[in-house]
Amino acid sequence: MQYSYKIVLSVLLVLSPLVAKWLAQNVGKTLGWYLWRRTQPRRHLILAQVNAEEKEFQVKERRSPKSDDGDWEKVEINTVGVAKDGSQGDQDWQGVIGFFHPFCNAGGGGERVLWAAVRATQKRWPRAVCIVYTGDHGVTKASMLERVESRFNIHLHPPTIVFLYLQTRHYVLPSTYPHFTLLGQSLGSLVLAYDAYSLLVPDIFIDTMGYAFALAFSKYCLPQIPTGAYVHYPTISTDMLGSLNAETGKGLNAGTGKGWRGYAKRKYWHLFARMYSWVGGDVDVVMTNSSWTQAHIRSLWGPNRAKRRKVSDVEVVFPPVAVEELEQAISLDDTSEQQREKVLLYIAQFRPEKNHALILRSFAELVQSSADKPTPAMKELKLVLIGSVRHSDDATRVYDLRLLAHELKIKDKVVFICDASWPEILNWLRKSWIGVNGMWNEHFGIGVVEYQAAGLISVVNDSGGPKEDIVVEFDGGPTGYHATSASDFAAAYSQAFSLSAQETIAMRRRARLSAKRFTEEAFASRWTAQMGRLIALVNRNGIP
Repeated sequence: MQYSYKIVLSVLLVLSPLVAKWLAQNVGKTLGWYLWRRTQPRRHLILAQVNAEEKEFQVKERRSPKSDDGDWEKVEINTVGVAKDGSQGDQDWQGVIGFFHPFCNAGGGGERVLWAAVRATQKRWPRAVCIVYTGDHGVTKASMLERVESRFNIHLHPPTIVFLYLQTRHYVLPSTYPHFTLLGQSLGSLVLAYDAYSLLVPDIFIDTMGYAFALAFSKYCLPQIPTGAYVHYPTISTDMLGSLNAETGKGLNAGTGKGWRGYAKRKYWHLFARMYSWVGGDVDVVMTNSSWTQAHIRSLWGPNRAKRRKVSDVEVVFPPVAVEELEQAISLDDTSEQQREKVLLYIAQFRPEKNHALILRSFAELVQSSADKPTPAMKELKLVLIGSVRHSDDATRVYDLRLLAHELKIKDKVVFICDASWPEILNWLRKSWIGVNGMWNEHFGIGVVEYQAAGLISVVNDSGGPKEDIVVEFDGGPTGYHATSASDFAAAYSQAFSLSAQETIAMRRRARLSAKRFTEEAFASRWTAQMGRLIALVNRNGIP
């Protein structure tokens, strides 16, 4: 009897992991089936609403022949989107695409990517419905689209875009997790993903904000739904792990790896990196915004993607920048040079990692050195900081930066502009001399490309996307300067201001030519190619 008991116990021990795995898989599939069934009525209502709005829109268009954006049916056919079996991969595909972007009204570079992606999708697949999962309550569809047009000059097709409002966005706010913030936000995104799928289960689920765990939730519940990720910045990277070192660390966590707390933090980050690598390995189509981000995502997600036989590689899809519009609006000649002022312009959201304090200190050094050797032109020095304010934390940060400007005795030379409209930004790009970026390991730097397209001389942090992809040598000469410390930045400003008129205009023109690599057209082409792969997966998986 005792022998039989041991055999049964041994069998249970062997089978328990298999049983646990089977239970976990079936719990996920059951939850997915429940969410899909639950949201089908809302799907039918949304599609009916879209059809009604489309008909109403077409009637208005016929009554307004002078409409500025009546070319929605003139869509160029791109065969990348056609499925191998020839089924609904073309212009007539009518599925539902979910864009997971809880802060879609933030007004930063990530939001420009979102709206340009939606527009490119609408142009390529005009019958598809684009669902945006957002936590921006109190903002109507009309006001959201109006802000998109005002801030980014992106015109969307209203009938086929739908906003679904999340109730649990606070679960991904860093303020919710004073400790273990990375883990807390990532687990919180699971709650937010459940919230999204409780509203509607889409045919394709795309994360455009960096919530890889939300995509893992989708795969756990509904593995047949294709997932896509546009990664602006890896949640954790080898550079972040290295930043803990006291001697060589940089960024917000520089030198925090000392002592027992530092040791614990290092272990925690390594464990989180393994979790991040695991969830990222299941994403079907992965896009990154720069070569720097691509290298880190390949390193983190690549091994697990290979194990799970993900066919597509991690592709760089540079963010869209209004290069053509800037070229048309801002001329580069002797006349335009006379209109420029000795203004340093920094366009960036008021977030801690953007390192506005570094730029204020570097500008203070420049002002001090100019006071020692005064010239009429240098007396006109001005620093303009333009950025969006997402919430009260950002507003407090702006207040603290104003205090710092006062302490540095440069408050009369610093201008803060919050939530500027596109025409206002364009005006400052037209008359500024230097464009600045102070963030360490900036993932890409849309603002830097805008500087180049507008003809500004860029002074950027010697790291990340601005260093590797944007401010590079072009046509045999430099397109700007790299810097690290406040003194480095101040020296670069002085060097840029000291260039001769001929050298200045030559650098501006090289920078503008270099910026042509990042046009909205180039983004749309690369985006639709990756979308085509996701649609092909929908057709292959037979999603209804």
